[in-house]
Amino acid sequence: MQSHETIRPAQLSLLSRKYYFNETAFDSLMQKRIYNVLLVASNYDAFILENDGRIEERIFLEYMSLNLNYPPQFTQVPGEKEAFEVLQQKNIDLVIFMLSWDELGSFTAGEHIKAQYPDIPVVVLSPFSREVSLRVAYSQLKGIDYIFSWLGNSDLISAIVKLIEDRMNARHDMLDVGVQAILLIEDSVRFYSSYLPNLYKIVLKQSQTFMTEGLNAHQQMLRMRGRPKILLARNYEEAVEIYDEFKQHLLGVVSDINFNYKDTNCPDAGLKFLNYVRKQDEFMFFLLQSSEEKYEKVAHDLGVSFLNKNSKTLSLELRDFMVRYFAFGDFIFVDPDTNREVARASDLKTLQQQLLVIPDNVLEYHIYRNHLSKWLFARALFPLAEYFRDLRPEHFKDLAEIRQFLFEAIAGYRFNKGRGIIAEFNTESFDEFSTFSRIGEGSIGGKARGLAFLDSLIKRNRLFDRFPDVSISIPNTLVLTTDIFDEFMEINDLYKVTLAPLPDSEILEAFKLARIPQRLENSLKSLIQVTSKPIAVRSSSLLEDSYYQPFAGIYATYLVPSEQKNPSLMLDLLATAVKSVYASVFYQGSKAYMAATKNLIDEEKMAIVLQQIVGSHFDKYYFPTFSGVARSINFYPIEPEKPGDGVASIAIGLGEYIVGGGTTLRFSPKYPRKIMQLSTTEMALRETQKHFYALDLNPEHSDPQTTGNPNLIELDIEEAAVDMGFKDLVSTYDFENNQLREGTGIQGKRVVTFANILQHNSFPLAEILSTCLDIGQKEIGKPIEIEFAVDLHRPAGTPKAFYFLQIRPIVESKEVLTQNIEETPQEDTILESRSVLGNGLISDVFDIIYIKPETFNPARNQETVEQIAALNKKMLCERKNYILVGPGRWGSSDPWLGIPVKWQQISGARLIVESGLKNYRIDPSQGTHFFQNLTSFRVGYFTINPFRNDGFFDLDFLSQQPAEYEDDMIRHVRFPDPLIIKIDAQKNVGVVLKPGVEEPENEE
Repeated sequence: MQSHETIRPAQLSLLSRKYYFNETAFDSLMQKRIYNVLLVASNYDAFILENDGRIEERIFLEYMSLNLNYPPQFTQVPGEKEAFEVLQQKNIDLVIFMLSWDELGSFTAGEHIKAQYPDIPVVVLSPFSREVSLRVAYSQLKGIDYIFSWLGNSDLISAIVKLIEDRMNARHDMLDVGVQAILLIEDSVRFYSSYLPNLYKIVLKQSQTFMTEGLNAHQQMLRMRGRPKILLARNYEEAVEIYDEFKQHLLGVVSDINFNYKDTNCPDAGLKFLNYVRKQDEFMFFLLQSSEEKYEKVAHDLGVSFLNKNSKTLSLELRDFMVRYFAFGDFIFVDPDTNREVARASDLKTLQQQLLVIPDNVLEYHIYRNHLSKWLFARALFPLAEYFRDLRPEHFKDLAEIRQFLFEAIAGYRFNKGRGIIAEFNTESFDEFSTFSRIGEGSIGGKARGLAFLDSLIKRNRLFDRFPDVSISIPNTLVLTTDIFDEFMEINDLYKVTLAPLPDSEILEAFKLARIPQRLENSLKSLIQVTSKPIAVRSSSLLEDSYYQPFAGIYATYLVPSEQKNPSLMLDLLATAVKSVYASVFYQGSKAYMAATKNLIDEEKMAIVLQQIVGSHFDKYYFPTFSGVARSINFYPIEPEKPGDGVASIAIGLGEYIVGGGTTLRFSPKYPRKIMQLSTTEMALRETQKHFYALDLNPEHSDPQTTGNPNLIELDIEEAAVDMGFKDLVSTYDFENNQLREGTGIQGKRVVTFANILQHNSFPLAEILSTCLDIGQKEIGKPIEIEFAVDLHRPAGTPKAFYFLQIRPIVESKEVLTQNIEETPQEDTILESRSVLGNGLISDVFDIIYIKPETFNPARNQETVEQIAALNKKMLCERKNYILVGPGRWGSSDPWLGIPVKWQQISGARLIVESGLKNYRIDPSQGTHFFQNLTSFRVGYFTINPFRNDGFFDLDFLSQQPAEYEDDMIRHVRFPDPLIIKIDAQKNVGVVLKPGVEEPENEE
């Protein structure tokens, strides 16, 4: 038997596909409302009615106490003439007449209004004199919808409004959505006038209980609209009409015994109606009521409940009956042999757990009588209730199968319900079904916004089960909002530390010694109890991943291994990681970046994303099968690729390898079999992934450092290829035949080709990426970049998993160049490229900093970084921008592939040029955080390879100019006139003009 404690995320994904439930449209409920009430009464009558002269205030306070929106507004007039004047001027939804000495005249006025405004309900409040009673008895109420007995209880006004609203909305809300109702059959005006306020108070208290099934405040408020309705019938025929229309949506019937049947008083009309209902539904809950005690035994013999109308505790008895039999309150599991309680459930989560442990006879008893469905309906869990409504034991081979079915269906419902919703974190209800939760009331930050949008996009487009045997989702995510950051900073008085000119290491140590808020500590304890996967602690600042100022990769991310056997150690590791991410806001690099982007450090607020890391355990390591970055626009398309086909970069292991600029496999999702890196065996051996990143699960290696994750370990593809299940991802080099053979079946060098996936579609990666990029770009309205991870090592019988990790817009300049820059004479240019990124005109640059090709040495690239950073700092201080030219990949984490600068070390550049040398050919670096910042800040980007006539670089011209700075590796040239940069994205051409060739123009 599957237990709740051992259910795995992989199983949840499968259950969410097997048991998919459409979301209840709570926002479509109660569309017809009573907003404006016309009260026709003398000033004296109105004052008596209001008791203290403030009926509107009392109604408002009652609505607010019950968390109800839209309390009605009242307009009071003294007579019929004034009533018609108001009706002509305002949209009135309900007219209430207050009878006084001229009682019968009010009935006549009501008839006049009804004749002219037949759709407006008309109600009479009466102190009930002999004349009114006679008129009601003879049914002379042609212009009146309801008459009520006014006994001084202001709750009656609210009950009247709700009764009429229920009647107006019943057909849509009940038949189309599944809202339930209680049928009240009563012809005594005095009795139902006192009864209805009590009924509604019980129902509204019930709705306040089940609103907790909502995952956030907005959901909870909407769920209130799904409360059970009350439908009033005043004779047998009206009761039959209501029952016949809504019998599938009734929680039960509360019926008088003596009322009209065929326009004649019938002493046993209630018994006739009971017999009518029992012929169609033997288990419909029925409550008979009468002022005659003799009917108590009759009710008992018929197997239904009975209430004596003369009882002094009538309202309490009614409440107890409704809680027990109308599925209000907790679900009580009863032993049918002893009629004693054996268990109870207060919410859906507890119900799911109890279903696995209650005795067989108890389960069979409740299933056979449809009690589960009734309880779910009463709690506005309509899709699940509908699913269970016709469930019977004979539909299954045994009770064990029933248990498993119920448990799995509830699991699927709960998992699907959490998709696309930012739930408020609750320590009691948080579990593995919580897809996206938040702690705090502040902002969730840019990165978390992207994740929340992804979650809603997946749900809205039903991506999670679009591909056979593949689940698409985001990893389970918990966000600490910015107010947690503020609280942490204030209780530890850390701002004085952050504003001091301290080295990063001292800032980090100060933050590590600080204490986290108690509410956060309690929440982290709850998180640890339900997660078995390592957790990534990521920054999500206010500015991060925004449209125009994305701070991608600027702040820290720390990876925390799972320590289920030692929760206190896990808590310490998580808390330290959170504090360390907070500290990274105030590192020198972050401050420099803030200055470069003209932001103030005290404007930045940090939210944090705690996210389960995608992957599987391999001995002492943990990592996903592979990770990737994909873009909906390809700035370097190779025929027949088009820019709109997109581009993807994938690599084995954790995605930190990709965003750090490691060697990846690059392909277009529209042409997954066309991969330039694999076009020759020699190129495949040279230009494919040699290492990958994994998480070291040893907690002793998890202490955060200013330089990054000490537990992020680099492993060799060659050594891991066989032991860690890479057969779908690698090929083997056959030395004798000088060719690659798919898989690991022979001895030889392992080469990362993803052949089984890209060539044979063993996993539909290309189709998934094409679909997701198309949908994402359509929904965001701009070209996008996504990060993702894939886990192919799944338990048997569960789908393979594709996880979205991030989505962000790619910001492009939209300037239109009027000139054809392809026709620019080469002698007028310093630089010319046929492979460019960016668009438009840049005319405020006077400087070029370039690596001297004749002395370039990859072994000295780390030394070069320090010189570049110093020059960049100097340029920022002078508030000048520059053109940066160098060989290989700028920003690569591998110094042998290029100069490994961080973005803040070249943040003053307006144009970056990657130049190949004859013996140093490196592909451009799309798909990195570096690349994202470059495009978002509209920095021009050229790729040139002059040795093969791909672009032009006039080094002779530059070498003739005096140097502002020069050493054996770098040269800086400053011109008195600006260097005009032109980039045409449509034609994929860019040039840098020599000074004085054209007069500078203003940038758009």
